[in-house]
Amino acid sequence: IGMPECNVTLAHAVTYLSMAPKSNALYIAYGECREDAMHMLAEPVPLQLRNAPTKLMEDLHYGEGYKYAHDYPNHYVRQQYLPYELNGKEFYQPTGNGYEMKIREHMKRIKEEAAHDIE
Repeated sequence: IGMPECNVTLAHAVTYLSMAPKSNALYIAYGECREDAMHMLAEPVPLQLRNAPTKLMEDLHYGEGYKYAHDYPNHYVRQQYLPYELNGKEFYQPTGNGYEMKIREHMKRIKEEAAHDIE
């Protein structure tokens, strides 16, 4: 959509967002992520997430045990994605306000469905 029609589309977006239920859950999550990132700059990436383009890396088990999320229901699989020091940490905690309620319910459902995938 080009000018001038895009002005109406932008006005719709601004109006929708200004009237949407507000939450600071992402603001809080972002702050926690930033704080951890600032203090954990040298934390290693979990081995299963590392590429193994060389024989040495294969021998060191890079990429071993990786689970491709798109092969699982809801494209979600329990797997260590964060550095090991952050194991189990969840940054985003959606509230029960507005659309976040649906996000919270969806996150709960896919975690429950994926619970049997834990090794």
